[in-house]
Amino acid sequence: MHPALSVIFFTTASGAGYGLLVMLALLTVFGRLPRDLVFAITTLGTALALITAGLLSSTLHLGRPERAWRAFSQWRSSWLSREGVASVITYIPTVLFGIGWILFGRTGGTVELAAIVAAMCAISTLIATGMIYASLKPIPQWHSDYTVPGYIIYALMSGATLLHAIEHLSGQPARLTGLITLICIAAGTVWKAVTWRHNDSLNSPVSLNSATGLSGGTIRSIEWPHTEENYVMKEMGYRIARKHAIRLRLFVQIFAFALPFLLTAIAVLSGSIIAALCATLAVIAQASGLLLERWLFFAEAKHVVTLYYGR
Repeated sequence: MHPALSVIFFTTASGAGYGLLVMLALLTVFGRLPRDLVFAITTLGTALALITAGLLSSTLHLGRPERAWRAFSQWRSSWLSREGVASVITYIPTVLFGIGWILFGRTGGTVELAAIVAAMCAISTLIATGMIYASLKPIPQWHSDYTVPGYIIYALMSGATLLHAIEHLSGQPARLTGLITLICIAAGTVWKAVTWRHNDSLNSPVSLNSATGLSGGTIRSIEWPHTEENYVMKEMGYRIARKHAIRLRLFVQIFAFALPFLLTAIAVLSGSIIAALCATLAVIAQASGLLLERWLFFAEAKHVVTLYYGR
């Protein structure tokens, strides 16, 4: 599939924002949420900015962005619509959580409840986003049990890494978040490796024989429908050379997982200045790695329509 930059940015940015919301809810439940105005504004502001920027960028992929609001009406049958509805609903408990935390300095009671509801809405949005792709049967790499958990794990991972950096930069206790970040990165590393192994072992679910309903021999086309690439081939038949895919996967493994894990571990074990620097570098490295991971998520996916064109 042809990677759309707007969708890549959307899933990466909004995923980090939703993950950050979940991490804040965890700190609230553990009773570790600081009653600090600057920290509250920074973390909630960053989460909402990432979520909003991601959602707005997703409309750029539409043919008629001004009609994006119509997608909300199809929530009974469309995961895209459900994602839109869930993303908007998430703002309500998040704003209530922010009012209680920022304006009144409270972190318990109804404020804690609002944080938990916001986290649940964030997870629901991530599930809906993952299901947009997992529900597409013509693309085997997406139509699997690995897609939705992957969206959740990478969101939590990036959100935890971001929160860990903000805590260090604002002088807040960060050891608990650092440990959670290490766990999330380890889970993301394993899940990405398992997902790639699953995708590499896939065989096409259909063939020319099954597509035409003919049997008794191998069906082949004498002449392909086009001599040059058309829109379908450019969008759904996008291909990346295997040697390039291997190098790009290595880049993802290093920058999205290995380097952030190492930098986070150093931050957990070291002093304030070095810890803040390492935590910040972990965010930068992971962001670049996850952007490429999302790009590969699209580039390595194969739509069965390419069978019609001899691929």
